[in-house]
Amino acid sequence: MQLLSIGSVIGLITAFALSRALQSVLFEVKEIDPRIYLGVGLILFGATLVAAWIPARRASRVDPIVALHTE
Repeated sequence: MQLLSIGSVIGLITAFALSRALQSVLFEVKEIDPRIYLGVGLILFGATLVAAWIPARRASRVDPIVALHTE
């Protein structure tokens, strides 16, 4: 989740800086359209949450003694 936060900040700064170029390429999109930024952010947050939650859930089911004995 920390990488998502850092990447989101860098991405937002870059998107705001390049918003004029995006406006000339995308039709009917304002220079700064919060719906697009919020939508992309929510999709990335959901994907990151699922990608981190599934392995953590599997790891929490393993008995710590068994995991230490295998190493």
